[in-house]
Amino acid sequence: MRKTPRGAKALALLFGVSLVAAACGSDNNGNTQSTEGGGTATTTAATTGESTGATTGGTEAGAGGTAMTVTIDINPDAVWDDGTPITVADFQCTMEAVLKTPGSLSTVGYDQMQSVDQGTSDKQVVIKFKTVYAPYKNLFSQGQLLEKAKLANCADVSGDMQDSIPFSGRPYKIQAWSKDQVILVPNDKYWDKAATPKVAKIVMVPKADTDTEIASIKSGESDFIFPQGYNGITKALTDPNIKFTPGYGTQYEGLYFQQKTGPFSDPVFRKAFSESIDREALFKQIYDPIFPGAPILNCGLWVPTIGKWCDNTQFEGSYKPDDATKGLTDAGWAKNAQGLWAKDGKVPEVRWIVNSGNSRRESTQAYLIPLLKQAGFSVKADNCDAACYFQQRLPALDYDMAMYINVAAPDPTVTTIMACQNIPGPANDNKGQNTVGWCNQKATDLMNQSDQELDTNKRVDEIHQIGQYLVDDSVMLPLFQFPNIAAWRTDKIDGPIDADVANFLAFQNINEWTAKSGNQITIGAEQWPDCLNPITECANSSWAGWTTFFKVLPSVWDTTEDGSYVPTALVTGEPKVETG
Repeated sequence: MRKTPRGAKALALLFGVSLVAAACGSDNNGNTQSTEGGGTATTTAATTGESTGATTGGTEAGAGGTAMTVTIDINPDAVWDDGTPITVADFQCTMEAVLKTPGSLSTVGYDQMQSVDQGTSDKQVVIKFKTVYAPYKNLFSQGQLLEKAKLANCADVSGDMQDSIPFSGRPYKIQAWSKDQVILVPNDKYWDKAATPKVAKIVMVPKADTDTEIASIKSGESDFIFPQGYNGITKALTDPNIKFTPGYGTQYEGLYFQQKTGPFSDPVFRKAFSESIDREALFKQIYDPIFPGAPILNCGLWVPTIGKWCDNTQFEGSYKPDDATKGLTDAGWAKNAQGLWAKDGKVPEVRWIVNSGNSRRESTQAYLIPLLKQAGFSVKADNCDAACYFQQRLPALDYDMAMYINVAAPDPTVTTIMACQNIPGPANDNKGQNTVGWCNQKATDLMNQSDQELDTNKRVDEIHQIGQYLVDDSVMLPLFQFPNIAAWRTDKIDGPIDADVANFLAFQNINEWTAKSGNQITIGAEQWPDCLNPITECANSSWAGWTTFFKVLPSVWDTTEDGSYVPTALVTGEPKVETG
């Protein structure tokens, strides 16, 4: 599954062409780091702040002062699907919902706002920040703007949008949603007529697992699917009426060690465990058969697509079994009669969670658990379905080791998913996406500092320093920059179907697709959210975004396939950014 954070290459390998979260509750996005629908997070080639003309960063206003102002001009024609204008009131309501809703997934960025005010009219939004905030394009982005008039209380939307999103500012709107399907129909009030949908209905249907998903497209039940790669997928998709193509974006799969509680709260044990995993051997066993010749990923939370932010050397040489043995022995650990590491007579049992039905991850467990036992570690598979995994157990830190894909948005900030203040718990009303429970105050200070840095060169250096902390503290082990795979039936649908394959938003251009017969397109969904709320833990699933709120909720910016932010039809152009 992919995990999605709020705002996370051309290899010419798979399928003979250049090939997400993911974790959602996303494999995992605030920026939003999403964990896919298979695993989710937020990062990429940051142009953020570069167009502002500002050359200084790290600015914080004095008491009551304003450090940065962003002025957004809403398109005069922009309306909700009920015909009412989209105004500054909707931005104000969204900010209030993010900051005040119990169980809000993340408040990062919004908590830096002093105010959201009306400018020259209710179509001009003036956002004042108490600090310079470089990742400002992650805000009011990625399908999060709410219609105030449809909500009873903007300060608490936790009970809203459980099984519907009753408003839209996109080409499609939701006609119906259930645990069995979502039906999207054209929004006849959408103001950008060039984006008018070409079919009358998009139906998305959940599939129990990857095999079922692929069977549905081969049988003609689905017209399009978005599966994760696994050993044998090329053969499985071979069909004269099916075309498939990969796209490398900002998704990366890794192993994560939850360290707030459990065995990995012991830094010596955690480091030794991490040093006992032979990533190269694992890669050859699991990934190479799927993506022959693909390189292992050696930068922690930024993938090569994000260019300069990724120091793709930091995790090289992570396999150090001799160092692991020495570290444990020096700390008073010893192997018992079963050959397992014990301290004070106790052998820690590591609970490793993946989303059940994901054959690649289950194969990884089957391969690695016996090898870890040989190295002296007791590990058991402790899996559950995608909704349980990404929307319940990850946010509750109810696991020891996890494997998922983070789906990253186009900015390198990782404050949302790695800063101390974003570990969910009583102190922050369980808000935050730091579901590994990592707290290194020096690293957190650097994250906060980098979020205030508009000088790109300085920010690159800070991001690389944060990456080194991930190595030093054994927070995670990166594995692979994961491609999205789009597969569709050429006898049933047409259009630019592969144009958004690498996009964080995923098949966002469905309004441009056509049906070769009839007036409906059916999409088989790899995972399915339990609810649709874009503010609460529902937003931790990239598939919640891909199937619903990315598709209907307006944003100031959208992402592109090359990992950039571009203004949407909601606004008249790039907002004006002023510092000082």
